[in-house]
Amino acid sequence: MKLHKAITTVMGLGYAPIAPGTFGTIGAVIFYYLLSLYFTQVPAPLLVVLSIVLAIIGIWSTDKVIPLWGDDPSKVVMDEFVGYLITMILIPTELRYMILGFVLFRFFDILKPLGVRYLDKNLKGGLGVMMDDVLAGVYACISLHLIVYYLPGLFQ
Repeated sequence: MKLHKAITTVMGLGYAPIAPGTFGTIGAVIFYYLLSLYFTQVPAPLLVVLSIVLAIIGIWSTDKVIPLWGDDPSKVVMDEFVGYLITMILIPTELRYMILGFVLFRFFDILKPLGVRYLDKNLKGGLGVMMDDVLAGVYACISLHLIVYYLPGLFQ
């Protein structure tokens, strides 16, 4: 059970007393930044594979902690971690876009528009916990691409 708690809370970030989802996302931003130190552009295939693998592991571990913590526990932040990684696929590796990706992802994750709320309410278990954040990450990624490629000077 300790392993599942460590995975779902992203090594304890989910235990933050306020806004644990934000802390989970900040953990992903730091992780992405560390990747950016090794790559001029973080490879999209790497982010896709990481997102898929972490999502599968996150679903599995979330299913294990739900009996202990209840449905969609706020301590589970692996979904935010994965959602942010999805947000950054094919985005230039620049600090301004990392921060904007954070803001956009949290916007879609918190407000849950365009089907995100539907997934959150209708899918159960670890899959439900993960998939609403995956979709929020897709929406944030699309939005960020529109900004990067059509409004590149907006955040300089």
